[in-house]
Amino acid sequence: MYFEDLEPGTTAKFGRYQVTREEVIEFASKYDPQPFHLSDEAAAQTHFGRISASGWHTCAMVMRMMVDNITERKQAGLGSPGLDELRWLRPVYPGDTLRVETTLIDKTPSRSRPEMGSFRSQVKVFNQDDVLVAAMKSIGLIRRRS
Repeated sequence: MYFEDLEPGTTAKFGRYQVTREEVIEFASKYDPQPFHLSDEAAAQTHFGRISASGWHTCAMVMRMMVDNITERKQAGLGSPGLDELRWLRPVYPGDTLRVETTLIDKTPSRSRPEMGSFRSQVKVFNQDDVLVAAMKSIGLIRRRS
């Protein structure tokens, strides 16, 4: 799949990521060691009520599902210059199963690098109850066929 194959308005649904307690604690221990990501007792004293995944961990899980999708679809991806409007809307807990929905917003051919283009997608992340837990706008780089 190349730049020319992208159609604004297209929606894709993919991924299934099971969130485990061990992974939540391991990620938080390394990258976001706030007490409510590490301890049941500390989390019980917050609005989370129990251990929850770091928002950055949620992003990492989403990234894994996106890369798996790109690989499966054989997309000629060239990475990303970043994200816009990242929001963590609801806690992600051990035992949740996450999935992703993307809608292609627009695409733009590169003026300085004719072999590539960029595209923006609205990314929504849902748990097993179809509750929206995170949202962002992703910017991707992709090869052009011509």
